[in-house]
Amino acid sequence: MTPRKIPVAAVQTLAHDRSSFLTAWPRIVGLVDRAARSGSKLIVLPEGTVPGYVLGTEPVPVQQINQAMADLSAVARQYAATIIYGGAKIVSGRTLNAAVAIGPDGSELGYAAKQFLWHFDRRWFTPGDALEPIDTPVGKLGLLVCADGRIPTIAATLVDRGAEILVMSTAWVTSGRDPSQLENIQADFMASVRARENAVPFVAANKAGVELESVAYCGKSVLIDAHGNTVARGDERTEGLVSGELLLGEGAPARAAFHAPWPSLSELRPKARIAFTLADLPPDVEHFSALAQQADADVLIALGGFEGELPIGLFDLAKGRADGVFECNGVRLASVGPAFRSPRALTAARLGGIDLFVWHADADDGWNVTFARTRAAELRAYVIVLDAAGGRSFAVDPDGAVVAGTFEDYRLASFAYDRSRSAATTVAPATDVLEGLRNAEAIRARRPEGVAVV
Repeated sequence: MTPRKIPVAAVQTLAHDRSSFLTAWPRIVGLVDRAARSGSKLIVLPEGTVPGYVLGTEPVPVQQINQAMADLSAVARQYAATIIYGGAKIVSGRTLNAAVAIGPDGSELGYAAKQFLWHFDRRWFTPGDALEPIDTPVGKLGLLVCADGRIPTIAATLVDRGAEILVMSTAWVTSGRDPSQLENIQADFMASVRARENAVPFVAANKAGVELESVAYCGKSVLIDAHGNTVARGDERTEGLVSGELLLGEGAPARAAFHAPWPSLSELRPKARIAFTLADLPPDVEHFSALAQQADADVLIALGGFEGELPIGLFDLAKGRADGVFECNGVRLASVGPAFRSPRALTAARLGGIDLFVWHADADDGWNVTFARTRAAELRAYVIVLDAAGGRSFAVDPDGAVVAGTFEDYRLASFAYDRSRSAATTVAPATDVLEGLRNAEAIRARRPEGVAVV
């Protein structure tokens, strides 16, 4: 398909709860109208815009949903725009957390229901069970709702099935740990990886402010190009439009597989101190072994080609060694090459119990840290990056935080590996990452790739 640019707007709204929806709604429609009037042909609103994110136990009035749909349809018709809004959708008696697509003629083109329900929203929403892009006049859209973006295989499946752009209605929340910088791992680094690893643009519309004094949003609505670069981003606290042009149809994503036989498993350590280095070990192996022992390390991970016995567990990742799953001194790890950047490649290994990945990275193109943080957080795993060409190695914990790394004369670093942390895959109450990965694969498997849905 010929590459083409489309004008896009993410509508970043101030938070409202369902009791104040009718008061907030005219202002929100006004923002949508402003975006359409300015020429945006794809307009995206946040998750839970209609009537709110925290629904509680009371049924959602159907007339509110219908009126909101009618109001947005009128804007779509007037300006020939495609509008995506997040809200409750009632289907066969089930309440779905949906991203609904409205076409330029005002009709509903389709919807996607959130699969990876987050925390308490599972109390009132039923999870989605389909993964199909939606045809619209601006292109094939891969619709995501918020936490679906944390599961790499959801976006990958949508793109593999033809989505030309990933479109997210979201309610990115923040902990308030640092009021001066409202963090959220999707907004801060995962969203850019979703675009880059799938070679398609990504747009997300989020809220700012606080809902019901207990749910804080981080703003940062964003437009990202197919290379992962930010085109436009909203701030953390205000309402407004985030607009720009995105180029669709630039190319296809590269996909790689990771196939490795599992070793016969011995008893594994619950905790270990792991040291790592880029040093050339054949001449320096005793020196670095002594440094690792001094650091109380149980395992030393290195790139050299040393042969022999040491008083410390040496995992020798000789340059060019094939991908594989190995054990060393009670620690099990997967050694991965280029497949590390492919969104589906590590899923089977993680579901099979691997929680430590050693990535033989290419020379750093500016993305090694972002990819490593994303993979660690989305899989709840430890990641060690060995970038021999770039002269940098570092480790990331299951929260996506860089915890240790070498630099300049600091040639051997170490960190605490704790299997209880990687086993803590419930990232919010009743929200388990591994369950999300399994569910996404089960949904994908219901339709073999290449089989069209009519």
